[in-house]
Amino acid sequence: MSESSSTRLNVFKTYKLYVGGKFPRSESGRVYEVSDSKGNWLANAPLSSRKDARDAVVAARKAFGGWSGATAYNRGQILYRIAEMLEGRRDQFVREVGEAEGLSKSKAGAVVDAAIDRWVWYAGWTDKIGQVVGGANPVAGPFFNLSTPEPTGVVTVVAPQASSFLGLVSVIAPVIATGNTAVVIASEKSPLPALSLGEVLATSDLPGGVVNILSGKAAEMGPHLASHQDVNAIDLAGADVALAKELEIAAADNLKRVLRPQPVDDWNADPGTARMTAFLETKTVWHPTGSLGSGGSSY
Repeated sequence: MSESSSTRLNVFKTYKLYVGGKFPRSESGRVYEVSDSKGNWLANAPLSSRKDARDAVVAARKAFGGWSGATAYNRGQILYRIAEMLEGRRDQFVREVGEAEGLSKSKAGAVVDAAIDRWVWYAGWTDKIGQVVGGANPVAGPFFNLSTPEPTGVVTVVAPQASSFLGLVSVIAPVIATGNTAVVIASEKSPLPALSLGEVLATSDLPGGVVNILSGKAAEMGPHLASHQDVNAIDLAGADVALAKELEIAAADNLKRVLRPQPVDDWNADPGTARMTAFLETKTVWHPTGSLGSGGSSY
């Protein structure tokens, strides 16, 4: 070993929030220690404040118009690009997931591979979900009656606590695949894979603000986001029973859509379409039919 390499200092990674396409530290200046499954220190993560949560909502609302107005095909391309970028940084995520969840390298690799595949799976759904949940409705009259799904808006996501990466991807991807924007509270105990995901999203063509990732205490940020008047829905996937009840009550103030915690035995299982349809509204349009010529045919 050369003298220069043996005396070189370690370069520790600085983890930051991901808000509005940028990487701020918490405005409070607070951090907390993140440890691996054996209690060994890994890094200091930002301890997000209510101000950080408000900034994330502002960014998500600003991004909503452009993201919801993009074509479903374009959204699918961007989600696929996220999978491409993750594939290129696979080794980093295998290490972080292994440390976070106490998994062997092979098991962590399987988790990361499943998360990459999940991005690809949802990328394929972006231009198909409308055909599944929308359609033309038969009516008694000379009208077309068409139902089409539209995104709900800004969605707060309390990410799963134990599944720091595959579970995280499984709750973020369906929200943005359908045109919503997201404010995500990462796993409090294991936030590092989520914060690293922000670095991938920033280089994957995803517009800034579509996904915003906060680390810290869900019990601190959750009630503020649940009662926030500019948040349209909340996914309580990672909330415990007491917190979920508190947030559901707070969300009722402006009639937010609420997806209650659903027990998930295996995040590898086929997720179905439930998480996509949970944050879709249905718009129904009536349009009169017209006559074609003297024969009375209509279109």
